[in-house]
Amino acid sequence: MKMRLTLAACLFLGLVLPVRAEEPKPVTVPFELLKTKHMAIMVKINGKGPYRVIFDTGAPFTVISSKVAKEAGVLPKDAAQPVFALFGAMGQHPIQTLELGELKAEKVPAMVMDHPAVAALAKATVPLEGIVGFPFFARYRMTLDYQAKTLTFLPNTYEPEDILQSLTATLMARKKPTPKVLAPAALWGLTVAKDDKDEEEGVTVQTVLEGSPAAKAGLLAGDRLLTIDGRWTDSVMDCYTATGFVKPDRTVELAIRRKGVAKALRITPRAGL
Repeated sequence: MKMRLTLAACLFLGLVLPVRAEEPKPVTVPFELLKTKHMAIMVKINGKGPYRVIFDTGAPFTVISSKVAKEAGVLPKDAAQPVFALFGAMGQHPIQTLELGELKAEKVPAMVMDHPAVAALAKATVPLEGIVGFPFFARYRMTLDYQAKTLTFLPNTYEPEDILQSLTATLMARKKPTPKVLAPAALWGLTVAKDDKDEEEGVTVQTVLEGSPAAKAGLLAGDRLLTIDGRWTDSVMDCYTATGFVKPDRTVELAIRRKGVAKALRITPRAGL
């Protein structure tokens, strides 16, 4: 005669029944397709927001504006602007919680920076506060539906590495860098700006950090920066692009206008390590 054990009998006899772990459920969130064909999503940072950011699967870093970083408590209260920073860069800081719909990722590294490309997109489309990239989306398997304008995420077990930290360590470990190695961006030590109604050539130097290459070159706040190494700087984006062509420790010429008088200065930006 066969004996069938009920659940109560199993518990009474001390038998342990296998419990199947609950599988993660996919989460679907909407995205906004901008006229520039970029995807924009709404996120909460450390419980604050929501903020509109670009969702970019090709971005190796997550970037947030200095305004949001301060508002959401990403920046420590005693955080000081690093020497030689450009475009309001405040370095890398961890976001304690980054929420997208029902998804919540913890300790997401982010660069705090008023990125000129984001500013240019915001000017052409809608207000934007940064870019969500690899450190967030690598934690999920993702499905993109352009027709429905939705992103579906399924959590995986992958913990993405800190790419910026890994790149820095790799560069510092190499005793003899070769041209094939991507060098970090040079550090200049100035910030620039240009109003929407400003139609004059060049951009205005807002800040020159003490002890920076810009200060040593003789650049002053209020100067009008016209060219960098022969490249026009008629917008903040132009300025950002021009600096990207200059390798660290290479001396280049700046064309400026100070109180209506044209001047030429020589600057040697430093390595970003």
